[in-house]
Amino acid sequence: MTSLILTVVGPDRPGLVKALSDVVARHDANWLEGEMAQLAGQFAGIVHVQAPIESVEALSADLDGLKAQKLYVHVTHSPEADSADLRGTRLYELELIGLDRPGIVRDLAKALATRSINVAKLKTLTESAPMSGELMFKATASLHAPEDTSHDDLHDALDQLADDLDLDLSLNVATPQAG
Repeated sequence: MTSLILTVVGPDRPGLVKALSDVVARHDANWLEGEMAQLAGQFAGIVHVQAPIESVEALSADLDGLKAQKLYVHVTHSPEADSADLRGTRLYELELIGLDRPGIVRDLAKALATRSINVAKLKTLTESAPMSGELMFKATASLHAPEDTSHDDLHDALDQLADDLDLDLSLNVATPQAG
């Protein structure tokens, strides 16, 4: 078996996940995990599948055939996914909320990258505040930090960033999920 990462995008409509999952199943591939969303009228997603090595070429060709349905799938071979190892890292969960403005994600990403912290998952959205109607920015992230990262130092650095950007911040050590 080999790991494949599928990135998917196309105009949103009912049946897209079915079309994608039908192709995956037809080639005896196993759909392990994924995230999908409707964004600005488009369906977008990323999926991790494991497929028998001998079916990867045919699977890729059939996924490419979804273009006829305006569903565009890019296949990336990911042997790294087969041996993903989080030893030597500490997991954190981060939440940010505040008034929206350009540059929040850039500034957060810079603060994390300078500390060798990997963003494993990031979800952002904007929505109107209930009372004022102002546009609010919200982010949740799962982070992998080097094991020797000081929680207090990381919290202080991100708290300073949150103060500079006028955001509320929550940073917690994550509890590993059972696999």
